[in-house]
Amino acid sequence: MSSPPQPADRKQDTSTPGEPKKGFIAEAVSFVQTLCVILSIAFTLRSCIIEPFKIPSGSMKQTLQIGDYILVLKFWYGLRLPFITDTVYEWNQPKRGDVVVFTRPDDPRTPREDDSAIHIIKRVIGLPGDTIEVRPGEIGASSGRPSGVVLINGQPLEEPYAQWVHGGNPDGQFGPRAIPPGHVLLLGDNRDESKDSRFWTDPFLDIKRIKGKAVIIFWSWDSPKRIGTVIR
Repeated sequence: MSSPPQPADRKQDTSTPGEPKKGFIAEAVSFVQTLCVILSIAFTLRSCIIEPFKIPSGSMKQTLQIGDYILVLKFWYGLRLPFITDTVYEWNQPKRGDVVVFTRPDDPRTPREDDSAIHIIKRVIGLPGDTIEVRPGEIGASSGRPSGVVLINGQPLEEPYAQWVHGGNPDGQFGPRAIPPGHVLLLGDNRDESKDSRFWTDPFLDIKRIKGKAVIIFWSWDSPKRIGTVIR
């Protein structure tokens, strides 16, 4: 008796035992390639464009609180590349009042600390060519209470963001000193509780060491109302 005819649309199975393994390897390679692309994009964004930071101390109160998470635009002042400390190409200069993140050279006063590896956030107060002075403990014209004052070229600087919780600590007195070209002087908004330019061996920071400008608070555990606050 003859066997029944096979259906015309049935295809013969020509697969070999090794093909499923090859398919798995191809999918794994494709996944690794995609992951590498994603990580490369994320690394580029963080290194050159935008980077998140967490505020570790109260030196910038009341503008920034301990535990605030902020975004810093790293391309605001120029082009930065991974693993390079200084800005490669500058197209903008910091302005008085900008809140910036930076690193500074190692300070001889703190030989056990790697100062160049610490990210610091302060406000730009003195610009190249300014003569700056910080005087403690003077009577504020508006409050009538003792308060420090910053003088730029002999004129008091209006600073609605600054607070002097101890009335202007004498330890924070500085200047008058002229700021050299290509450098700035930086202060914390919480003036009496900030270790800033006034206490460094070299008080003036090379502008090329500024990593970027702080622009917004994107998260705050203690105060959700602060989320989305633009940093001024």
